[in-house]
Amino acid sequence: MTAAREYAGTEAKVIPIESAPSWHGDRSSAATERFADRVAEAVGGALAGKLGTAATRVLGKGWEQRAAGGLAFLRRRVTGDYEVDEFGFDRELTEEVFLSALRPLAEKYFRVEVRGIENIPSEGGALIVANHSGTVPLDALMTQVAIHDHHPRQRHLRMLAADLVFVLPVVNELARKAGHTLACNEDAQALLERGEVVGVWPEGFKGIGKPFADRYKLQRFGRGGFVASALRAQVPIVPCSIVGAEETYPMIGNAKTLARLLGLPYLPITPTFPWLGPLGAVPLPTKWTIQFGEPIPTDSHPPEAADDPMLVFNLTDQVRETIQHTLYKLLVQRRSVFF
Repeated sequence: MTAAREYAGTEAKVIPIESAPSWHGDRSSAATERFADRVAEAVGGALAGKLGTAATRVLGKGWEQRAAGGLAFLRRRVTGDYEVDEFGFDRELTEEVFLSALRPLAEKYFRVEVRGIENIPSEGGALIVANHSGTVPLDALMTQVAIHDHHPRQRHLRMLAADLVFVLPVVNELARKAGHTLACNEDAQALLERGEVVGVWPEGFKGIGKPFADRYKLQRFGRGGFVASALRAQVPIVPCSIVGAEETYPMIGNAKTLARLLGLPYLPITPTFPWLGPLGAVPLPTKWTIQFGEPIPTDSHPPEAADDPMLVFNLTDQVRETIQHTLYKLLVQRRSVFF
């Protein structure tokens, strides 16, 4: 869902959000609030009776607090009593719905092991730069869960996404609410200067769409637009190496002609897709490791150093080599693809 393209200064295309921040006013009408109150009272009354006794046996103690929290969440959604920022990020929806839905996949299915979380600063901006792989960009989503759940401050990862994400119906809206924004210099720098943790996958579609034979071989990082954004914002760059994603959907072929007709960057053929139909879309239960490396500082350079192509190239190469060497080390250490 997040494959960053190379973004270039003045030519970057920023997608506006139509009337995103304001959810108060007419939507929070008295009638709507009364309706939400009646629904909450009805559900609460049902849970206080025999249904509540059964729920205690099935769900265990403490279910009342969880139910109350869920009802309060639903009431806020119905009445419009919630906020989004100027990029469309809905913090409450992300924490209560998106991350909750992804957490079992990270913890139980891929059994993600997180290392080096202390390398992400507790406050202030930081740019996470990671390798991209796996045919379907689950690695970005798992990184988002890893940072929120393992960082002491439960920081949110604001991911830079490709143009394709923002032209797909439904996906566009969900991506905005989950904190994604267009991979361009303006958005990246604005988020970093606000003190956000921003994630970028510079390989883009070249990374997630590469053949299985080229697994864990980093593709080109482009001209280093992400480094320029970090230099201007004076924030550290944190290399991130992800092992396990490459084997979730082993790409053994690419239906290029059909992909062009559908307007897609590639159309994967895997050992299970399309041969098993919908079952072929189920990822293999590989064991993942996400390692955050030592931060590479940028504040030793003035912001205008972002206009120095040689410096940008050298820092880009340093980040890429750090990720690649860490991938090799993790591959040597892992016992099995699945355990």
